[in-house]
Parts: sequence; C-alpha cells; structure tokens
Amino acid sequence: MLSTEKLSLIPIFLKLGVVKLSYTALYRKFRPLTFSEFAGQEHITKTLKNQIIANRVGHAYLFNGGRGTGKTSAAKVLARAVNCLNPKDGEPCNECEICKEILNGSLTDVVEMDAASNNSVEDIRQIRDEVNFLPTKAKYRIYIIDEVHMLSTGAFNALLKTLEEPPSHVKFILATTEPQKLPATILSRCQRFDFKKISNEDIKKRLEIITNEIGVSISKEALNTIAVLSEGAMRDAISILERCIQDGDTEITDEKIKDLVGIPKFEYIYKITNSLLEKDPEKALEVTQEIIDEGKDLYNFLWETIKYIKDVLIFKSKGKIELYSKDEMKKIEELSTKTSKEELFGIIKNLSEIENDIKWSTQKNIMFQTGIIKLTISNESNGDIGKIEKRLDILEKKIELGDIKVNNTKSAEPKQTMSARQTNTSNDKTENKPKASIANITSTEYWPKVVNNLKNKGKLTLFTNLMNTKAVELNDMQIGIVGLTAFGKTVVEQPDNRQEITKAILQEAGKEMQIKVEEVQNVINRTQNQNFGIPINIIEE
Repeated sequence: MLSTEKLSLIPIFLKLGVVKLSYTALYRKFRPLTFSEFAGQEHITKTLKNQIIANRVGHAYLFNGGRGTGKTSAAKVLARAVNCLNPKDGEPCNECEICKEILNGSLTDVVEMDAASNNSVEDIRQIRDEVNFLPTKAKYRIYIIDEVHMLSTGAFNALLKTLEEPPSHVKFILATTEPQKLPATILSRCQRFDFKKISNEDIKKRLEIITNEIGVSISKEALNTIAVLSEGAMRDAISILERCIQDGDTEITDEKIKDLVGIPKFEYIYKITNSLLEKDPEKALEVTQEIIDEGKDLYNFLWETIKYIKDVLIFKSKGKIELYSKDEMKKIEELSTKTSKEELFGIIKNLSEIENDIKWSTQKNIMFQTGIIKLTISNESNGDIGKIEKRLDILEKKIELGDIKVNNTKSAEPKQTMSARQTNTSNDKTENKPKASIANITSTEYWPKVVNNLKNKGKLTLFTNLMNTKAVELNDMQIGIVGLTAFGKTVVEQPDNRQEITKAILQEAGKEMQIKVEEVQNVINRTQNQNFGIPINIIEE
C-alpha cells in the first residue's frame, strides 16, 4: 500500500508525464451499475429484479432493442445480481469479491463474447465444451453473447441443444438489435425482453446527472438538442456530450452542439426553404451560389433541408416541434402559413429526386442549382397540375371502361367513329403486353390504409415516400412495394422503418409479411404469369 508521502507525489508525476492514467469514455464511466440506474426500461428491470428475489431466474434470456438502449449493461448487472454474495432487493451490492471481479473483468466465470467477430461453429463448440465444468468461484457460469444475430447458421445449430437444456450452473444472455434474423428455434428457447427507445425526458435527466458530476454547465436548449439528435439511444447522447467537452470547455451551448455534429447553418436552410415557398428563382439562385462558394456538402445540405421541411410539415399538423430555438420556431411558424401540407409533400419528394440526381452526377453544382431553380418555377403551378392530373386519370379510366357519353346534338357519324376507336383500342390492349408502368399494377386493397396509419402515427418521412406507391402480395410470406424513388428505397430499407411498415401491415392484413422493394416490370411479369395460368410459385430468398 502506498504511503501518504508517495501519494502526494502522483499529481506532480502526472504533470511531468511520468504517470499516465488510461482514459475511459464517458458512456463506460457512467454505465448503470444497478437496475435502478437504468433510464426508461422500468418494464424490464422490475421483472428481472422480481425473478432474482423469487429465485426464478431463467436459463436463457434474449435482450432485444436499438443501439444504446442498455442491453449489454443490463446483461452485466444481471450477471452480477445472480452471483452476488450480498444481494439486496434483486440488486447486486457491487462491493463483494464476486461483484468486484466481474466489474474489473477478472472473473472467468462470466464470459462476454462478440458474435460479430466470433461467429463460427468452432467458437460455439468451445462454449459447448466449457459448460460441463463447474464455475471456479461464482454460483453460475454466465455467457453474454452480444450481436447474436451475426452467428452463422452452423453456429446457431451448434448452440441449440446447449441453449435448450444447459447444466443448472449455466445461464445464457443473448443481445441483438435484429431479432428477426434469429432462427425460431433459438427464439423459442429464450425469455425475450424488448428494450424501448429512451424518451427525450429520461435522456435529459441522465445528462444533467452526468454534467453535474463532471463539473460542466449545459443549457436547457443544448440538453434538448442532444436528446433529439440521439434518437432514443443513451450511449449516443453521452458520446455527443463527450465531444463537446473534449476541448476543455466547461460550458456547453446549443450552437456548439450543432456545429460539432455538422448541422448546416440554419439561415441557409431557412433561406432555401423560403425561396421555394415564395417561388422566387432569383433568391434561390443567390442562396445556392452562397452554399457552393462556401464549399458545403450538397448531399448533406439537401438531406438537412428535407428534414427541415418535414419539421415544418409536422408543425403544420401538430403545432409542436422539438430541436429548435424560439427564434427558429418563429420562422417555422411563418413558413407554415405560406404553404399547404400537399405542397410540402411535393417539395420533399422533388428534393429527394434532386438528392439522388447529384449523387451520381459528375456536375453536382450544376445539377443542384438547376434542380432548385426548376423547383421554384414548377412549384408555382403544382396545385393546378395536380387538379389536371386527377381529371386526366378519371378520363383515362372512363376510356378504358368504354364509359363515354356522347352529346345527342352531334351526328351519328362521330358516334360510329368513336365506337370504332374504342374497338381498336380494346383490340390493341388484348394484343399488347402491359407496359412497365405503375398504373398497370393493381395494389392490395389494404395498402392505402397501411400508408394512412403510418401518417396517423406521425411517421411522416415514411408516409411521404410511400404515398404514391403500390403494394402487391408476391406470395403468402412477402409483399412487394412498387414505385419507390431511390431515396425512398433507402428510407424503407432502414431497420426501424421496415419494422414500422411490418407492424402496420400486420394490423390491416392480419398476417405478418416480409417487405421487398420491387421493380415495376418484375411485378407485371408475375401478373402476366398468373394471367396465363402458369403455375409458378416464386419464393424470394
């Protein structure tokens, strides 16, 4: 043990660089040590504590949820709680010999494995061989397998028997962000707990505790900004906070956070949005040139502008929005009075197309400027064009059905001509194959309800990208979405969004369907096969 005299020399050695202490990231330093410290997961921690108190701990658990919601932290607390020598109300004491060894990672009875890098059959066979040995110190040998969905098919098969009937001294805790990738045989052998996204209020409370402990002041606006940017992930929120204090500054402002995370200046986004709503090509040209001259990332700028217009749309619908200051909120309110919801939907769609165009173009600046200016000009007549398109659609359907009424004052000859034209048209349609157009596809009857439900749940980004699409049941297990833009495909492919769509389909169709983005021609070919009576059963892998 060091004497008082030697301890007093440590600060001097630190300054001279003789002694270097390892740096620990904030999210690891402030990782929850007990169930009571978890934010927003009370529905899980309460159940786990009751199981420990009643001595009814299961042999296999599956912790599922988004990143940074506390899955791994809960697994570590559970591992200590079941092995603690002095547990209290289902919580680990974190002071006994077992708890301390688990905390510093020296206890061999608790094994943490990352399945992303250890996903082979050999890795699982090693576990299968080890489970037969009794723990060295602890009551239970515990295996925590993170990102378990990354295991290979062979590894899952090797794990099955052990997971179903492990020895009484072994417990498994599996953690994943994508439970749909796990075989049903694995899911059925585990007690599943779904970790929710953490609310903004819970994130702000936790951040206040951390800033008080590290001696940093942070404004309410900055707390709110971090909470919104983290999107329900506590780890992301703490990581953003850590970036803000790395320069040694003890005061965190809203402006500093936005600058660090790369959010474009609000004034540019506001100016470009205002020019689009006022249909002012000259002002749009001026703003786009400023953006280009300052060397801004055009792709990122367009993405932020789309999000901003989406926020204007949300404000127009709900009258409430987060992330913005009072002055910024006044401007959003001002913009919302200049436009309609339909116009905002149209702008978001067109900006998404511009974003996709510049992504693959060698002349990004030209594509960016011409796209924005074209939008300011065409946007002026969007409302009239929409009405005309609706009338044309109605007329086209009537022509297809032959439901044409001819004025009685006209001669019989034009009637015969019209009849002949209708006959020729119908003959052409029977001879020609359907063109690759979304208009030739009949959508499932429940799809409009699915899209509308997403809108009612506030999933406006999804609603905007799905509003002009159609959906066709490819088989009993899959539904194909047709008519998505390139940007819309990236939105739909995000795991959280796919889950939302799947839930909405289950609600309306009464069955769980896998989602697949389909091309128009592929769906038409399937339909042709069905119409010709060819018994083809296409199963997508």
